[in-house]
Amino acid sequence: MDDLLIARSLFGTTMGFHIIFATIGVGLPLMMLTAELLYQKTKDQEYVVMAKRWTKAFAILLGVGIPTGTIAGVQLSLLWPGFMEVLGVVMALPFQIEIYAFFIEALFMSIYVYAAERIPPWARISSLVLVALGALASAVLITNVHAWQGTPRGFTIENGQITNVDPWVAFFNPSFAVTATHVALSAYTTGAFVIASVAAFKMLKSEFGTRIYNFHKKALMLSLIIGGIFSFFTAINGHEAAQYLHEYQPEKLAAAEGLFETQSHAPLAIGGYTDRETEKVKWAIHVPWALSFLAGDSFDTVVLGLNEWPEEEWPPLFVHTLFNAMVGVGTLLIMLSLVAYVWNKLLKKDRFPKFLMWLFVASGPMSILGIEFGWIFACTGRQPWVIYRTLATGDSVTTATNLGILFIMFAAIYVVLGIAVVFVLLYYFRKNTVMDDLHRAEQKGVPLYGANN
Repeated sequence: MDDLLIARSLFGTTMGFHIIFATIGVGLPLMMLTAELLYQKTKDQEYVVMAKRWTKAFAILLGVGIPTGTIAGVQLSLLWPGFMEVLGVVMALPFQIEIYAFFIEALFMSIYVYAAERIPPWARISSLVLVALGALASAVLITNVHAWQGTPRGFTIENGQITNVDPWVAFFNPSFAVTATHVALSAYTTGAFVIASVAAFKMLKSEFGTRIYNFHKKALMLSLIIGGIFSFFTAINGHEAAQYLHEYQPEKLAAAEGLFETQSHAPLAIGGYTDRETEKVKWAIHVPWALSFLAGDSFDTVVLGLNEWPEEEWPPLFVHTLFNAMVGVGTLLIMLSLVAYVWNKLLKKDRFPKFLMWLFVASGPMSILGIEFGWIFACTGRQPWVIYRTLATGDSVTTATNLGILFIMFAAIYVVLGIAVVFVLLYYFRKNTVMDDLHRAEQKGVPLYGANN
């Protein structure tokens, strides 16, 4: 591997690991807030137990998300000095604001965890609202930098010098709104389905009709409803994202669909793989005219093909597979939520079929995979540019060599961190069972949040 490929692989591995915790870190606070609101409205003790247990899981995951995010920031400076030279002048604003967003999240998370039983209900809800807003703001602000890489604005480069810098024009670049919305919606989807996955697994391990079974079924239905709503809105936003690609990064859209020749009434290729030699997507299902409609809300929209650009400016052709995998996961999650709602709420069935329960268990890992597919597609589809049409990836990488040992060391660190976080989660929840928390919640004068083995 050459040093550029190692640098990309190292940073990609870091972001691939960090994004798991960052995404769940945005999605879980919404679930915690929902459970807290339901508790305050119904006084059902099971909802406050859900809020407490999800809060503890969030705190553990946050303990890994913070250092991996710090590593990503350090690697940006060390591996991509050319990129940071431009970023530091033009797009420092989101990073500066993100510090305050994280401060708000951490502060009110501490208040909720350590003082939930000593503050009134409105203060508990307000704390969780601010935790959720802080987490969302952190994700949106970091995503803003990624959006700017795809649609750079707010500066010019004259004779190698950065001039005419306007940080607010850069901040509100054309793709900011659609990209930030997509990240937020997909994070809420993932947070809900991760909880659904755990709840379904616990139901499979519990006896039907017991209090534990019913507790996890309540958590499952709550998370599937919320996850289904947000996965549907994620799909709607994905349509807007395709139109933004059509306007601002047309070669990325062409690579995503394996389209080589410019045409109107362009077909949408579902599945298959892009064959460079034949310039076709083999083994795909082609939906006539659908890509043109997706790109411009009209069947006669002209979609540019890859042959409009020199081949060295093409994104990697495998992004078609990544794009299809992302869309496939999202579609499956919507269908799972819809089937669960119809089966339980409309047909009034007490039990889900076992195969469906295992699909619910798989929904959490699938949602995380969907995030990974989408993130890799977004970044790889911009290649060969680190800042679109402005700075090539190869021109921004460090001149340092022998990066292979760093790649190996960081990969080992992530393996250790991954094993550690799973161990801590399992250890904590085995020591603090659902029945323990339910008994604490029902006893007057016994703290729920502060009582932890």
